[in-house]
Amino acid sequence: MIPASFQYLRASTVDEALTLLASHGDDAKVLAGGHSLLPLMKLRLAAPEYLVDIGPLDELRYVRLEGDEVVIGALSRYSALVQDPVLLEHAPLLAHVSGEVGDRQVRHRGTIGGSLVHADSAADLPAAVLASDAVLVARGPSGERRIPAAEFFLGPFTTPLEPAELLTEIRLPAQTGQGWGFEKFTRRAIDWAMVGVTVVGGRVGLVNMGGVPLRATATEEALAAGASIDDAAALAAEGTNPPDEPHATAEYRRHLARVLTRRALAQASR
Repeated sequence: MIPASFQYLRASTVDEALTLLASHGDDAKVLAGGHSLLPLMKLRLAAPEYLVDIGPLDELRYVRLEGDEVVIGALSRYSALVQDPVLLEHAPLLAHVSGEVGDRQVRHRGTIGGSLVHADSAADLPAAVLASDAVLVARGPSGERRIPAAEFFLGPFTTPLEPAELLTEIRLPAQTGQGWGFEKFTRRAIDWAMVGVTVVGGRVGLVNMGGVPLRATATEEALAAGASIDDAAALAAEGTNPPDEPHATAEYRRHLARVLTRRALAQASR
């Protein structure tokens, strides 16, 4: 439970962080809230030679409305997102899901950007930004690029970010007045979801139903064609590949996906 030795580097600006990452390449890892990386380091599943701490970078902590888009700094903590007035009015799904992550301690340290870059399909936030049709903004030596959420999660714990790039912000269309819903099933209150469902604006995101967060496209297409909530929810597991484990078989997870999708869609329709 003791990490391998590493050199700790504390960045004071985004530009300095990018310089450090460019200097050390694959030998460096970024530390934000630490809830994903540090456990891996203690288990020796990750052993970076350099740890670049971007936690102090307040310039990446913000939420604002820009035209018809909600813009969120990548280092915004869950505890701030839960009560942010811009999110509560224009992106309430994201505010609510942020309040369902882990426990109070996790929410006061964990960051939205850290969760997205970790790219764990069992996490709640990736499915929420996927259903929100978000775009993720990365900065690196070549400048800035925008990556649609649908193209950001390439595989388990894998994203298109280069070693010298940072995720700096998340942009999503304002959801003002749109119905939304969120359901998840866990063994214990703070566990990873066996299955979760996020719904907003007719889009449905699935948690832990494959190697990456997924959209329930069959359900979305059925809803767009005028299907009832029950009929659309019955299609939620189509095209998924959930893990098959002793405590939750793949078939059980498919059943949960259908049930939770029906409940989340009912929430969104109120």
